[in-house]
Amino acid sequence: MAGDVAEVAESEQDPRKARSRARLLDAATTLLAKGGTDAVTIDAVTKLAKVARATLYRHFDSGTELVAAAFGRLIPPAPAVPLSGDLRTQLVELMVSQARLIEEAPMHVTALCWLGMGPALDDYSSASDLEGVDHPHADKPELRSLREHVVVQYRTAFDRVLGTDEARRSLGDFDYDLALAQLVGPLVFTKLATLAPLGPDACVRIVDDFLAARGSQPAADTPSDGS
Repeated sequence: MAGDVAEVAESEQDPRKARSRARLLDAATTLLAKGGTDAVTIDAVTKLAKVARATLYRHFDSGTELVAAAFGRLIPPAPAVPLSGDLRTQLVELMVSQARLIEEAPMHVTALCWLGMGPALDDYSSASDLEGVDHPHADKPELRSLREHVVVQYRTAFDRVLGTDEARRSLGDFDYDLALAQLVGPLVFTKLATLAPLGPDACVRIVDDFLAARGSQPAADTPSDGS
């Protein structure tokens, strides 16, 4: 913490350091968006940013840290959290919002793969688990920041919906990570496979299948002819 404060103070006192970091991040982000992770090399970034290699290493310990910082710039905003309605309504609204954000995300497909296969946040099942814990990867602040950012951005909204009393009554005990995979997995797969985006109707079906598997399907959606 003291080191972070010192670095912030140093950046504020030396605007040249802030400018060089911004130029490096601009270059890395541009290369990442256009060519994926393979394009973000130390040589390519320093050449595009017109910054010396030694300067880059004063800001970032490794190429992985630089790529992580660039990914952080490309992550779209968190989906809106529904504030009203029953569990089904809130989940449908959240899924529709999530589908739109994933489809519009301005990142290369390899970026999504990298985020999915990158170093895991061990033992974190929700965004709230990040608080008050001695974090691993403390020696890689940019990578750590990216992984936390992803969790907070994409899990906080689901925490608020799936963590309610109604959700606990309707769903009972359930595996949180599996629930997220069942809900968001089809959206991510569609993006990675470059298939046609899933619209609102598909989101409704995903939510209804998720609830039906847990005995929470609304009565109104259950066939009334006994079939």
